[in-house]
Amino acid sequence: MSNKVKNILLVGVGGQGTILVSKILSSGLLNAGYDVKMSEIHGMAQRGGSVSTQVRFGEKVHSPIMAHGQADILVSFEMMEALRWMKYLSPEGKVVINDYQIPSAPILFGKVDYPEGVAQIISKKVNATIIKASEIAAKIGNARTMNIVLFGALVKSMKLTEIDWESAIRDNVKSNMVDINIAAFKAGMETVN
Repeated sequence: MSNKVKNILLVGVGGQGTILVSKILSSGLLNAGYDVKMSEIHGMAQRGGSVSTQVRFGEKVHSPIMAHGQADILVSFEMMEALRWMKYLSPEGKVVINDYQIPSAPILFGKVDYPEGVAQIISKKVNATIIKASEIAAKIGNARTMNIVLFGALVKSMKLTEIDWESAIRDNVKSNMVDINIAAFKAGMETVN
């Protein structure tokens, strides 16, 4: 186990399952013997607003909050959220982006346009993996497992594959959703080389 604290930032829009992923992540890391701290920030989550969770883990973690430039990985469940949170990414950090758009209220009301080429902008600056998680989840049989597809990509990107994630999923989702979520997790891992 490394002494260095690892920092994971999960961002999305209310209702996308960001917090469920952070709970599964924290549960698996705790079971693997890491010290884990998690913080949640809900914007207007229930109204489609921004949601972020920070998960920090290592031998000893003193604070649940990371500073700008500290995230080892940023996982964005919605494309524009990736741009909004880039300042937290470390210079060597990775980004996993869901190729999925949820227009904010100003966009819906025609006050501003959804930014063009978000994935390309980010890919030019940092190591980015773009995933069509909603399409993968739909093919598996349940579009709502999009968050777990992204979780699989996160685990593979962070090289945390030796942890018993299936137990963590089983412990955190409804029993009738375990199998489909495990399938989504495996499909997400396959999206990362």
